[in-house]
Amino acid sequence: MKRIFIFSICIACLTSSCSKLLDKEPDFVTTEKYFRNESELMNSLNGVYNRLIDTYGRMYSRGLFSYLVVSDEAYFKNISINNIRVMVMDAADLDITRLWETLYEGINRANLLLENVDRVEMDITKRNAIKGEALFMRGYYYYILTDFFGKVPLKLSSTQSPNDPYPAQATLAALYTQIVKDMQEAENLVYESGVVPNERVCKTAVQAVLARVFLKMAGQPLNDHARYQNVIEYTDKVIASGKHQLNPNYKQIFINHSQDINEPKECLWEVGMFGNKIGNIDQAGMVGIENGIECPDERIGYSGGAMRITAKLYDLFGQKDTMRRDWSISPYRFVTTAGVTQKQYYSAAQLYDRNPGKWRREYETGTKVRSANSTNFPIIRYSDVLLMKAEAENEVNESPTTAAYEAINQVRRRAFGKALNEVNEDSDAPGGMDKIAFLDYIKDERLREFCFEGIRRHDLIRWGIYMPTMNALGRDISVNAPAAHRYGGNAGLNTTERNVLFPIPNTEITINKQIVQNPGW
Repeated sequence: MKRIFIFSICIACLTSSCSKLLDKEPDFVTTEKYFRNESELMNSLNGVYNRLIDTYGRMYSRGLFSYLVVSDEAYFKNISINNIRVMVMDAADLDITRLWETLYEGINRANLLLENVDRVEMDITKRNAIKGEALFMRGYYYYILTDFFGKVPLKLSSTQSPNDPYPAQATLAALYTQIVKDMQEAENLVYESGVVPNERVCKTAVQAVLARVFLKMAGQPLNDHARYQNVIEYTDKVIASGKHQLNPNYKQIFINHSQDINEPKECLWEVGMFGNKIGNIDQAGMVGIENGIECPDERIGYSGGAMRITAKLYDLFGQKDTMRRDWSISPYRFVTTAGVTQKQYYSAAQLYDRNPGKWRREYETGTKVRSANSTNFPIIRYSDVLLMKAEAENEVNESPTTAAYEAINQVRRRAFGKALNEVNEDSDAPGGMDKIAFLDYIKDERLREFCFEGIRRHDLIRWGIYMPTMNALGRDISVNAPAAHRYGGNAGLNTTERNVLFPIPNTEITINKQIVQNPGW
């Protein structure tokens, strides 16, 4: 991290003493000997945040913007069979198992902190903020869990013993009720925006994520359409705060990440990576490496170019939205000839060779290493707040309102480099659309704005179109792409209804007899 440093603490709650075997004090810390002061509470909170970064790449350091969120925006180079990247996996897949484990580790750490936070005598505002952030993070980890796995066990107390009884799966209604409860309680406890770095959640970040949760609840599988009104309520809170605005320069958002610059006006909440795996601290990520521009030169910033874009995504930008397109999708790669590395620009026909270009390692500062960096990853940006508002306004009012057009057009004008509050014929969404046409426009705009940010799969699932969208993409690539790239359609062709949810890991099914496997797995 840049401004707050993530520590991982390990607190053992077992009370049996090993001094009966060895004539020395136990080498673990009990809760009775911890949570004594503000510093220890903060270490515990940092340990809760820590699970956003899994050192093996299953969280936001890699997987949650890459191979765990396969969609119609990209495919993976040279992978055609027997891999999660082409939807070939099962309930024994290690990446899926580790995702499940990491999320429950985060939940258990949050539970432990919440059970002990009130023991410490300290400034009440600081203690409330710590409590609020822990509540929010518990809710957020459950949100990711249920988004990927559906019905999961709901555990609201820390593990005290290996002999604790195994919890049953909760209903989706119970899970989302708890998620909303935790986040709404957190809303009134956390700091206002600007008091702490945006690597910690503040009030407007909580409100923005709550809007995302409500938008999911309004869609599949719950289809609770009344929640669209909650989306408007919470996006309006963020907008009315006056704390956030669009960065007028789209590409600068991602340059700031690469240069370790926190910019909280556009990015309400981002995952703070730290270091580059040199030394003892392992909180680095692969933003701009896994989803980066192919480059063999480590001095510029190595990337194997693992992710390649689809022609569907490129074509969606059209002939005018070129500034945002040519930043989101790199128009070049790096090649080294006779020891000299330079940019090699693609021809018009080379669509399937191109890589994501949002995070460009050439902008990184400090020592560069091959496969790790400190580039932060944005979980939610202000443009998402605006587009969520536009979508919800359209749904609640059965047609796009003036407010819906104003919200989407701010995002569109920024993409074109235009003034945010001035009508522009080139950038603005077409007037006179009905509800269905406006929603279709929102679907396309969200793909243009948030490509490679781990959101597209989530959106397609809540709209109920994940399988048909992926199948159509697979057919298109397998027929129309150049022969050398037609394997890129395999993920789409392999997608079935079961892929809306991940399988619950075999390890959990084996030990917890109250869990029922998801359909199709």
